[in-house]
Amino acid sequence: MLESRSLPLEPHTHVMSIVFIGTPAFAVPSLRRLTSTGHEITVVITQPDRPVGRHGTPQPPPVKLAAEELGLRVLQPQSLRDPAAVAELRAEAPEVIVVVAYGQILRPEVIEIPARAVLNVHPSLLPRWRGASPIPAAILAGDTETGVTIILMDAGMDSGPILSQRSLAISDDDAAGSLSERLSEAGADLLAETIPRWLVHEVEPVAQDDSQATTCPILRKEDGIIDWRLTATDIWRRVRAYNPWPGAYTSLNGELLHIWRAWPLDSESGTEPGTVVAIDTASSERLTANNANAAAFAVQTGSGILVPLELQRAGRRSLPASEFQRGMPGLVSRRLGSSV
Repeated sequence: MLESRSLPLEPHTHVMSIVFIGTPAFAVPSLRRLTSTGHEITVVITQPDRPVGRHGTPQPPPVKLAAEELGLRVLQPQSLRDPAAVAELRAEAPEVIVVVAYGQILRPEVIEIPARAVLNVHPSLLPRWRGASPIPAAILAGDTETGVTIILMDAGMDSGPILSQRSLAISDDDAAGSLSERLSEAGADLLAETIPRWLVHEVEPVAQDDSQATTCPILRKEDGIIDWRLTATDIWRRVRAYNPWPGAYTSLNGELLHIWRAWPLDSESGTEPGTVVAIDTASSERLTANNANAAAFAVQTGSGILVPLELQRAGRRSLPASEFQRGMPGLVSRRLGSSV
């Protein structure tokens, strides 16, 4: 793994012309850092506004909001496969394109536009977890660390030469949302440090070892369905990996029930997977103080019990398990379903 040096930022001897391409909140810190370090962001390209909520009100992506706040010009093509969009990008004549979580694969004719290269900020320690969901994938796999990688983008999927990397530990309390926030800041810092070094040829691109590559797919809504036949540890990882989307969910009395936080224990209740059980004293003593305060019951899995800590019924607010149980008399001994 390549390690980056933490260097103080120095004034640039050359102000680069950069096109920034990104969409979600993960990309915003990188855009802000590039702007603050003095480079000329000629245009920001992001996805179109999308309908949100039950009324389908169009909402701008986080990168658009940040770009407008920074006074930057924004383009929102339906696709960078559109020849007109490609021609408009080519007319910008950027020295560098920086891509952070755009949400579309760039075609070779786009990658070839900038004079220098297309740089990409990817939230994993490449070549591990190439693809669309590297942060959930690392949690699902039980990885103890992940990180961010700056690559020179090529026509493959996250397969370009590596310029720099930085690793971050994954804690047991990390969910995809909290880990994404930390990685987005680390990626912004690493990008700001790497670009000036790359410009003066202090950074030598290093080819990825394809034999070590792993891949991860686009997440689907149905990935969040909890299969109670899995082990408690497997389900716990899914609860963390799918928070905030699509959420890990089950059914209670035929109604949707999200589990947002939980903790696995290797205790056994002798009941069928999916059965709600009381937490005995021995199990309760193995929870941390914070978890014990939120806990109230457990669910038998294929191996071990899962202790939900935060739950949410459809159309209701999220509640600690202790408060949730008070509103659900007779909860113990009920069965949770694996379909909704």
